[in-house]
Amino acid sequence: MSDELIPKVKQMIIDALRIEGMSADEIDSDAPLFGEGLGLDSIDALQLVVAMEKDFGVVVPDAATGTKVFASVRAMAGYIAENGK
Repeated sequence: MSDELIPKVKQMIIDALRIEGMSADEIDSDAPLFGEGLGLDSIDALQLVVAMEKDFGVVVPDAATGTKVFASVRAMAGYIAENGK
């Protein structure tokens, strides 16, 4: 089920962070979101938490969970699949 969510998660990232000039296909599902990979920062993480709650009804309760959830697009999709409504 989480593999079906990957394109939706990629689009949510693009929309939530207003990334221009990048398509969902260009985001590597297994690349790190922070540091290398997309190079997101803590402000981006907050925006993604809000977007996940709004779009998928999923709450990230604490920073430790967030570290695991935001490891990659695939990790986000897995978390949404397990915890979504």
